[in-house]
Amino acid sequence: MTKIKETSTNFANKKALTDECPELYASKLIGGQWSLAICSYLINGKLRFGELRKSLGNITERMLTLQLRRLEEDKIITRTVFAEVPPRVEYELTEIGHQLKPVIQELDKWGTMHKASLGDVEKTKNL
Repeated sequence: MTKIKETSTNFANKKALTDECPELYASKLIGGQWSLAICSYLINGKLRFGELRKSLGNITERMLTLQLRRLEEDKIITRTVFAEVPPRVEYELTEIGHQLKPVIQELDKWGTMHKASLGDVEKTKNL
């Protein structure tokens, strides 16, 4: 994940947009390729790193680590480390993270509906 230079016009434009538009601010927080998927799995409860990795399939350990750190910085998830050997780490949604549940459920319904409607269009084209 590359960062935009804070002195660039692009950075200034994005900051102005996210400051003025709550929808854009929210999509910036959870709009990454993996962030929404991670939150979707954590809605059902705490998961360990390995469980998340298995659930997400193609994600690399590095990318998962980066995404989890970013979500933790944004206070969407919490990370709990247990003093055991081997160390055990669990991730869970914070209170504000749990407030994403209805949003994620609506996105799921919309995505399913949209995918089905595109399938109907493709079937019509093939006739």
